[in-house]
Amino acid sequence: MSQDTYIKLWADTQRELDAMLQREREEFLQPQEDRDKVRKMLATAYVQYLEMFRRLEASHDHLIHQQKRAAVRQVLDGVMGRILEIKREMVTLESCECHSMDGILMELQHVPEDIEIPIPKYFVKENLRTLQEREQYLQEILLNAGLLEEEPVTAMTLEEGIKVIQVAERARQGRARAAFMRRIYLEEKRQSRKREKKRGKNPDLAATCIQKVWRGYCQRKKTEKLREEEMVFLGMSLPPDVEARSVLQKANVLQGEVQEREEFSFRYELREAEGSHIKETLQDQITQCFIECRHITGRFPDYPPEKTGGSKAIFIEKHPEQVAEELAAKMEAEKTEETKKEDNKPAKAKKPQKPVKQVVDEGWKMGPSNFLSILEEGSSQYQVFWENRDNKSDFLQDHDPELIKRVEREEVEEEIRVQVDEVMQEKLLEVKQAVDGEIGPLGKKTGKGDKGKKKTGGKKKIAELERDLTPDRTIDSLFQELAEEGLLIPVKNVNLSDYIGYYDCVKNMLRGTGAQPVPSIPEVRQLVALYGILPLGSQIVHENAPLVKSLLLAGPAGVGKKMLVHAICTEAGANLFSITPSNIAGKYPGRDALIMMLHMILKVGKELQPSVVWIGDTERMFAKGASKGEDEVNFKRLAKLLPQFLRAVKPKDRVLLVGTTRRPFVANLGPFCKVYQKIILIPKPDYLTRFALWKHYILLGGGALTKLVNLNCLAQVSDGFTQGHIVDVVHTVLTELRLLQMARKPLKTAEFVTSLARHDPVYREEEEAFQAWYAKTPLGKAWSAAQAAKEAGKGKKKGKKGKKGKEKK
Repeated sequence: MSQDTYIKLWADTQRELDAMLQREREEFLQPQEDRDKVRKMLATAYVQYLEMFRRLEASHDHLIHQQKRAAVRQVLDGVMGRILEIKREMVTLESCECHSMDGILMELQHVPEDIEIPIPKYFVKENLRTLQEREQYLQEILLNAGLLEEEPVTAMTLEEGIKVIQVAERARQGRARAAFMRRIYLEEKRQSRKREKKRGKNPDLAATCIQKVWRGYCQRKKTEKLREEEMVFLGMSLPPDVEARSVLQKANVLQGEVQEREEFSFRYELREAEGSHIKETLQDQITQCFIECRHITGRFPDYPPEKTGGSKAIFIEKHPEQVAEELAAKMEAEKTEETKKEDNKPAKAKKPQKPVKQVVDEGWKMGPSNFLSILEEGSSQYQVFWENRDNKSDFLQDHDPELIKRVEREEVEEEIRVQVDEVMQEKLLEVKQAVDGEIGPLGKKTGKGDKGKKKTGGKKKIAELERDLTPDRTIDSLFQELAEEGLLIPVKNVNLSDYIGYYDCVKNMLRGTGAQPVPSIPEVRQLVALYGILPLGSQIVHENAPLVKSLLLAGPAGVGKKMLVHAICTEAGANLFSITPSNIAGKYPGRDALIMMLHMILKVGKELQPSVVWIGDTERMFAKGASKGEDEVNFKRLAKLLPQFLRAVKPKDRVLLVGTTRRPFVANLGPFCKVYQKIILIPKPDYLTRFALWKHYILLGGGALTKLVNLNCLAQVSDGFTQGHIVDVVHTVLTELRLLQMARKPLKTAEFVTSLARHDPVYREEEEAFQAWYAKTPLGKAWSAAQAAKEAGKGKKKGKKGKKGKEKK
């Protein structure tokens, strides 16, 4: 599609976003008492924001104009953050991570695939070169340390070598024969020209030849033009000028002339042309403000320090009208304090009456948002700069000088303001000393108010992991040590979409029956994207969205927990640190060594963010009972240090702690849930997912599907088995020898069933143990309490109806 298509898509999305913001101001800011109405409002807004998110991501990915991409990027980050805020409200309201969206999707005419979370491509694309260099550096370290084996070079057999030589020799002979035939052709042509020269030239033949060539050329042009007009009329191609423009843009992208264009700067020109005018204007404004403040207060104000913004604070806080209001407020406050003191003196003998608490249920109200202001600012910028812009004349998709000047003019003003502040501060001190006889903060005199000031206490105690324990070491040396110790591991290239699974409509219909909701596989993908990928990929989203520092993936063995960890790192472009108990066994013994290990991981992870710290089999660190052996003691120490590790992660640090467990019920629940903020329970695959998995992995392994392979039967027989079991069975059956025999001996269903029988499925008792454990978590308890409250409310309503019926009788 052309650039005009994505510009129109951006414009349509902006109009929808403006309507959505207007609706939020009208509905979400008003208290609501009907919980069902609130659920519907939130679910509708969630689906609509996801649709805008998908369109904005497509526009941002395909637009070439850098300033337009920056404008779309601002709104895109705002929409991502707003989705996370609405998700938090939905979880708080329903006390559950899974929501029934079928009714909303039908009402909005959407399909379940429309609520999949799109992953912005700029997460990886903008840092692709850095990520590739870092991956190559990590591989070099692992190869030098002997932790990574090079791919063995397979020796060529004698038959393969003869075949290669034969192909090369035949190609050489073909090229030689073609060159020889070309020489013969040119020689014959040369001889024919000599013969024509001897005979003499015929003017009629020459004219006929010219006419033939010219008429053919004209007819071809006419035919080509008619064909283009017909294709444009049918809507199957673009007009020639638009097509030429798109071709030019594609060429620019391929050559890097647009994506890696130099940053144009007009700062020097602005400083030369407008610098003196800006300086004089600032000095006049500051002087006028000082004079007006002295006229009202009777003295010159103190010059604000640089921490408060310098002269900016004067215009923000020291307007004459505001100064008068502040003085009046101070006088009233002093009077009220005096009256209170006088009233309290005789009233000490009387016992004060305890005020009666009034409980007012205002209903549900949307919490404060950090992203609505970002969305409103992006919408206003679009209306000012881009809404009425003529995009047809911008063939090269070049920069707009006025937009660059507007940004840089503010930077020039800030630079000049700093210089003006230094000059005006000295002038103010001189005027104060000459007029009022005061000496400023540079003098030796101090005001009376300084006597009452108390010195603050000692320095705030800094946590162990927040101190810099390695000030003399570089990030490269720490990176190398972590890689050599096996704590920094390479990421497998796995996308979140590779985690195959489909919606189970039957399970969604049964969610209202009172059973503990378990997320389906598509919902697992959504939760992983919302809590893991989106905050790690965007700095603005991570700083302003509801902060999630830790995530736990719990489920039976083989459901894809490790695959999801690698998918988070792949989609967000993150480093992967592994402090799995089996990985750190025998390394960094003792508490001080563990603190040093966590400090190095935290320092490298913050410097090279985003980063994921993975703890596999995390239940071993929180196991019940006394620890046996030095390794178990070390694991328990690490579990006690994890809360301190999470406190050291600030909103600006894109570092996520991810734990995976297949036996969470053997761990102490209290400290376990304190470490992990979000818990995602991963189920075994359903029938439709198993059908898709069998088909996908058989084809991926090189197998051919015939009538002898009954996928329906395989999906039915493999009920209770996980994705890992299916992958293992396919790899076991589709060996190299079996693939060679497939032409004369097709695959059969019995081969897979026989191999599947060697594995143990996930029994119902294990599923019930997971559900019982999840019911004891904070969110599970909240959901149970909400269900009990609902049942109690229904019982009261039924009781009232019964009493009314008896009274009527």
